[in-house]
Amino acid sequence: MNKLSICIALTGAVLLSGCASQTGWTPTVDTYNDPRASRLNQDMQECQQLAAQASGGTAKEAAIGGGVGAVAGAAGGAMLGAIAGNAGTGAALGAVVGGLGGAGQQGLESDKRYKSAYNNCLSGRGHRVIR
Repeated sequence: MNKLSICIALTGAVLLSGCASQTGWTPTVDTYNDPRASRLNQDMQECQQLAAQASGGTAKEAAIGGGVGAVAGAAGGAMLGAIAGNAGTGAALGAVVGGLGGAGQQGLESDKRYKSAYNNCLSGRGHRVIR
């Protein structure tokens, strides 16, 4: 039961983090009086790839966060469960809650790093990014 709960929590967390993934988002660039406007499409493609590498990827980071959160949650849940009389149930519930929380947090942080790297890359290439 414990392993099943952990697997369900991690799978759900990774799927939920995909909703906030990096695909589809692009920064807003002001091309007015931009001498590099003709290179914008190429720069956006290159910066998108660089930002994805720099951020580590939302799904990967969410899986890591889910694993760490599940372990921490299981330990905390086991302690609380032991006080209440059932350490196993407490550990399982703690793992589920910790896994979901850790995965969500890591996924959001990865997405934030992605957007920042994308904006910085375009700005570094001389484009005016609206933040």
